Amino acid sequence: MKNRMVKISVVLAVLCVFLSCQTESKHEENKNVVEFPTISEPILLVDNGKEHLYASYYGINSFSANDRYATVLETDIKYTLPTEDEPATLGMVDLETGDFIPLTETRAWNFQQGCMAHWLPSSPDSLIIYNDLREGKFISIIFNVHTKEEIKTIPYPISALSNNGKYAASINFSRLRQTRSDYGYGGEGQDANMDVQFPEDDGLFIVDLETGEADLIVSMADVRDQVPEVVDEGIEYFNHTLFSRGDSKIFWLARAIPNRNTTSFVVNIDGTELTRCFPDDWGGSHFDWLNDDELMVTAAYQGKQYSHVLFTPGQDNYVRLGNGILDYDGHGAFSPDGKWMITDTYPRGSALLEQKIYLMHMATQAILPLGTFVEPAEFKSHWRCDIHPRWSRSGQLVGFNSTHTGSRQAYLLKLDF
Repeated sequence: MKNRMVKISVVLAVLCVFLSCQTESKHEENKNVVEFPTISEPILLVDNGKEHLYASYYGINSFSANDRYATVLETDIKYTLPTEDEPATLGMVDLETGDFIPLTETRAWNFQQGCMAHWLPSSPDSLIIYNDLREGKFISIIFNVHTKEEIKTIPYPISALSNNGKYAASINFSRLRQTRSDYGYGGEGQDANMDVQFPEDDGLFIVDLETGEADLIVSMADVRDQVPEVVDEGIEYFNHTLFSRGDSKIFWLARAIPNRNTTSFVVNIDGTELTRCFPDDWGGSHFDWLNDDELMVTAAYQGKQYSHVLFTPGQDNYVRLGNGILDYDGHGAFSPDGKWMITDTYPRGSALLEQKIYLMHMATQAILPLGTFVEPAEFKSHWRCDIHPRWSRSGQLVGFNSTHTGSRQAYLLKLDF
């Protein structure tokens, strides 16, 4: 009897180990299975015979915190760059009714970045900040979208907003109009300093939105020895700024004309620890912070292949995302929880002028195509329309721009996780 009990115990022990292994094996199996969200067909936001685009650059949240409203620009301009005499209507779309609600006008806008409208974290369902040209100066306005009241005027244009809503980054949009026309604003709202190659009094500013005061934390002269040599007739300029998720750092690009060399930089918001992101010849183009330390920049990996590269500034832990599928220059943006990245493609290199959208699961790097959109040849110029995806604060909405119907319009994808 005793021997029989021992045999039963041994059998039960073996069975338990087997079942445990099966469970672990199943668990390991499931770790590699990605449940992508259910995604809607593209939803056209406004259909009233005019041109529309999201009122900010890609990656910037264009949606109120409750997912009810989206900030959009409306214009009649189609195939030219806007001038200071051609204002756009800044409005918001009620995503429940489809109504376009005009709010105000702005004369500081372009097709690439809109008027850099951001929802303010202090009141993310009612307050926005956007750029304008007033009395010959580029400024930014804090505005209540429900009362249509201007709350405060900031004497600087913004190029990025901190995640806590207390600070903004500011650059010279007049210089940008001369060096990268489709990203600057019409009008002489700032001194472009075009007679100075590396000005000491111009560069990257941090603006205190409470006081309206600004500090120059990195001048163009500060980076002279860290960027490729600029020819005698050339000009250095700054563009594309973004705060890290915890607001401790800021990323931006230093570029030059006529030879368009690019250097990617990160600096602490107090101006300390100026850091180049990449070795020589990697450059840099589009970007997003995954958290307060890790950054994704599309760059020429090893100086050879443009890729979506994830790394920690100051370290050489470079990782190409997407297992080779995302080896191109796209506009990558991380979901608010960091679990997903959405990105797009340019139409160049495609005989069909196709622009594509992809969703990538960060843990497995599994990729889901979300759509293909053809850009008409008429938009192949400085007034081009990039897809420029952006997430809502909830992570359940993705907005993008497209001209695939022959007009520039803002679209929406709904994600059901």
